Amino acid sequence: MDTTITLGDAGSILIGLALLVLLVYCIILVKNLIPSVKSISKILKDTETISGIAAEGSVEAQKIVSGLSSSIGSVSDIIKGNQNTVAALTSIINALGSLKNLIKK
Repeated sequence: MDTTITLGDAGSILIGLALLVLLVYCIILVKNLIPSVKSISKILKDTETISGIAAEGSVEAQKIVSGLSSSIGSVSDIIKGNQNTVAALTSIINALGSLKNLIKK
């Protein structure tokens, strides 16, 4: 019994073998990608945690800066209202510094 293989049949066999090899490569690729995907998942969870902490920290920093700004504004208003007192204190401090220098000499 002789069997004849035409060019069409030979091409179909070659295409089938190529698909089989491609399937094996795809299986190996997926096998190697699974640990990578698990690692990336862990990294993303850590990143989410760190981002949450950073967001909370930035909100706290914004509150602190806002409070500091209002405090500095209050001090500025007080100084503007009491410029004579500040000038007197500055003069007293300068006088004490000069007295100290005289005592040293």
